[in-house]
Amino acid sequence: MSTLPVIAAVDGSDDSLRALDWAHDAARRREAPLTVVHVRHETAWTQPGAPVVLPPPAEDDPVLAEARTRLAGHGEGVGTQYAALDGAPSVLLPELGAEAQLLVLGSRGRGGFASLLMGSNGIAAARDAECPVVVVTRPGREVVDALPQEPGPRVVVGLKVEGPDEAALDFAFTEAALRGARVQAVAAYPWPVQDWSMAAELAPVMIDRTPVESETRTLAEGFLAPHRDRHPDVVAEALPVPGDAAGALVSASPGAELTVVGRHRRRLLAPARMLGSVTHAVLLHAASPVAVVPPAPDPTTNA
Repeated sequence: MSTLPVIAAVDGSDDSLRALDWAHDAARRREAPLTVVHVRHETAWTQPGAPVVLPPPAEDDPVLAEARTRLAGHGEGVGTQYAALDGAPSVLLPELGAEAQLLVLGSRGRGGFASLLMGSNGIAAARDAECPVVVVTRPGREVVDALPQEPGPRVVVGLKVEGPDEAALDFAFTEAALRGARVQAVAAYPWPVQDWSMAAELAPVMIDRTPVESETRTLAEGFLAPHRDRHPDVVAEALPVPGDAAGALVSASPGAELTVVGRHRRRLLAPARMLGSVTHAVLLHAASPVAVVPPAPDPTTNA
């Protein structure tokens, strides 16, 4: 395993403390150190000429003190460091990804509106960090039309048969091996199939769904084969599902240890980092923690 730390971002909110628990468990499984970081976005402000009152040092930071108290109940076995940083969390949190094997944070922090499903800092980290980012969702999210599941731990991963995300698949298999879980690769295919029958009008095409599903399963099994070879102890199943990919992944997420999705690779005409609509929807609605995995570097572009 990598010697880089698992980094947990905390701000004293219940969501961040749940993320801290998840990060501690992840560090233990990886035999990795844990770094607990509080990014303080408050800036010192005083009247001209008055002494500047700086935030307390890390050893006196009340948010980190709460984190220490919480982790004291988890027992020994994980080397832990604490750090307090001052600045904008949406900027500093993604930068931490360059020095981590995993960045973990809660779906919401202290700021913003309580009705929001996802905080801006989580979106920024998932979009921009160089390492995988795990967003620990709030418990109790309801999912309509959840897929029936066999008992036992699962890691769900999206598999696009037109072009699979190898980095996301590799992360899912590695995580499943660490957790003694099976991999459930959700391969969505469009259904019903539609075609332009006349100008500005879509009409369903009369096609038997069975061969479409069979072909999707065959393609998915082929993409899973090399990952099965590298992780012979991990049971993996391809799950072809009709409809949109985001809805299928959300429907599979209840009860999962983790739902894994990839992040878009930069494109020539769109050089900025992008989450993609499926990843964004899964972050907002999945009932399990969500891992957003950056694409592997492209050797032809160095990006």
